[in-house]
Amino acid sequence: MLSNFDTSLQSIKKKITNIGDGLVESNELLLSALSDCDTKKFEEAKSHIKNISSKTDKIDNEIIKILALYAPEARDLRQVVAYLKITNELSRACSNTRSFIKGFTDVCGSIDVDTINEYTVPMQTSTVKAVKIAVSMINIDDIDEIQELYNEALIEESKADDLYEMVERKLSAQAAQSNDFEKFYKMLRALRKSSKIASRAIGMANLLVYVKIGGNFHN
Repeated sequence: MLSNFDTSLQSIKKKITNIGDGLVESNELLLSALSDCDTKKFEEAKSHIKNISSKTDKIDNEIIKILALYAPEARDLRQVVAYLKITNELSRACSNTRSFIKGFTDVCGSIDVDTINEYTVPMQTSTVKAVKIAVSMINIDDIDEIQELYNEALIEESKADDLYEMVERKLSAQAAQSNDFEKFYKMLRALRKSSKIASRAIGMANLLVYVKIGGNFHN
């Protein structure tokens, strides 16, 4: 039988996983909506990340109660503290996803299809992969597998960053030849959110490596 501490921790892990799964579903729908600017899918994507701040606040309060009631030490403390930080990463990733949906919905029709297919879709594909890997790490205990998954997530986050830099250069060049600089600025601001979601996934992955292996928190 699990101790009260372990039962509480399992409950928190499940709630964190549920938020992570919603984040994955939202970004997968967002990916499928990009090519044809499907507004229905954009709206559906938002439905998977509703009330996240309220949910993460509740989890944080549960974590604080665990710290107060059980005063965990060593690896248990490491795990509890990491979960407290992971809820923040999830909250920020969901916020970035909402911003991406809103921003891209506003400019989707202004971006030519070739640019979307060449840069935006691959960038969001890598972002989705990074998020899925990070969320899957929550329920992995094997140290070697955790490290392997972390390295895979890093690769996808790096791809998302590189693709953003490519599309930034392309849109900046187009902006220089256009009188509508504001339009291109809005495009880039929206697209930047996709790579930020991937960065938040790496933040989660860093913390999960810390839980299993130890060491220092990574920024």
